[in-house]
Amino acid sequence: MNSILQALARFLDRPLFPWKTVLVGFSLGQFVLEGLLSLRQYGVLKRTKPPKVLEGEVSDKVFQDSQAYGRAKAKFGFVSGLYSQIQNLVIIYKDFLPKLWGFTGVLLARYFPAWFQGEIGHTLLFFFAFNLVTTLLSLPVSYYNTFVLEEKFGFNKQTLKIWVSDLIKGQLLSIVLGGPIMAAVLKIIQKTGNEFFYYLWIFSIVVQVFMITIYPIVILPLFNKLSPLEPGPIKTGVEELAQKLNFPLHEIYSIDGSKRSAHSNAYFYGLPWKKHIVIYDTLIEKSEPEEVVAVLSHELGHWKLGHTTKLFGIAQFHMFYIFALFTAFINNNSLYEAFGFFNEKPIMIGFLLFSDALAPMDAVVKLLMNILSRKFEFQADAFAAKLGYSNLLATSLLKLQIQNLSTMDADWMYASYHYSHPILTERLAALGWKGRESKKEEDSEKPVKAADREL
Repeated sequence: MNSILQALARFLDRPLFPWKTVLVGFSLGQFVLEGLLSLRQYGVLKRTKPPKVLEGEVSDKVFQDSQAYGRAKAKFGFVSGLYSQIQNLVIIYKDFLPKLWGFTGVLLARYFPAWFQGEIGHTLLFFFAFNLVTTLLSLPVSYYNTFVLEEKFGFNKQTLKIWVSDLIKGQLLSIVLGGPIMAAVLKIIQKTGNEFFYYLWIFSIVVQVFMITIYPIVILPLFNKLSPLEPGPIKTGVEELAQKLNFPLHEIYSIDGSKRSAHSNAYFYGLPWKKHIVIYDTLIEKSEPEEVVAVLSHELGHWKLGHTTKLFGIAQFHMFYIFALFTAFINNNSLYEAFGFFNEKPIMIGFLLFSDALAPMDAVVKLLMNILSRKFEFQADAFAAKLGYSNLLATSLLKLQIQNLSTMDADWMYASYHYSHPILTERLAALGWKGRESKKEEDSEKPVKAADREL
């Protein structure tokens, strides 16, 4: 493998290779492609009638509100994407990266102690400054999305205080956690030579396990409050389901998602032998207990069918491939010089530029992963249906779609590129949903409760 990577490095490191033009071309090409796909989707969002399978299930008002929300997000996505492209072009053609590297180098020499000098200290200071600049530039977009777009459709529950607090906490976390991790990455590359990618890959796995472990203990409580789910039909139903599937359930939590958004969700996390289920309070408030359990039967289906393990394995392979390929770029003189780095070749700057060079390949990987993810979603739905939750899952999906004003139909090309989940109509069809009639049949087949018999 090393010989192949070395040959690739020699091939790529050619004098006067137009790296800047190539990378800008990749970025603009992706922007144009996604813009064309969004135009196709915008045509779907202008339809005035819901898909046939949703007729009688979704009122005209709800459908129109969903379409309006989708169009608003599409317009916002185009403007924010254009804004991002302009930023990227300015950063590239105004040589922002080498200028910021030089500026932080001056600050490092003047104001920091000797033990902090060197490439690692310089890189940490550079990325702190770079992250601060990009965060400030993103504030108008973030503010508009939260306090204008989401507010208009009744989803925003954040106050300005919470929004600012989240920004500050995010910056502090990037320093406290990101700083040591980046320093360790640089040290590994410096110490292990051309075979650094093996060691870096192992280190990345350790970091992922570490983050999974500390996330519920340290990170999540900074932003949300987790409370053990109160005894009741939801907790009983989920515990019985977990026991039936041999799911290593440790605790079920309710999370106060409603303090930021009216959107609903549920998920699980944790190490293989100790899992936690988290249910948004909005989902609990707006759904019947049986529907919440049905949603979680789908989520636990992912675990039972090995989807989480498979996706973790694919992610590790992808990470190894990225680290290995980086060895062909890390000392690429023509790449560094094209972006204004003539006297130094900072490792993490090289990784930034390398990431941009991977853009076309990443787009293909994203497409393939979305195809696989949609397949897994259908399988998890089928798993829930086998457990007897077919109609309950269908009604819960309908409710979530209505409550979140999610897009109820999609252009097939747009969905293939962007969606990790099948659209609602596809999921309902796969579940055999027949509308209100199938729901009535299900209700009629339910055993009569003792209390009802006495009446």
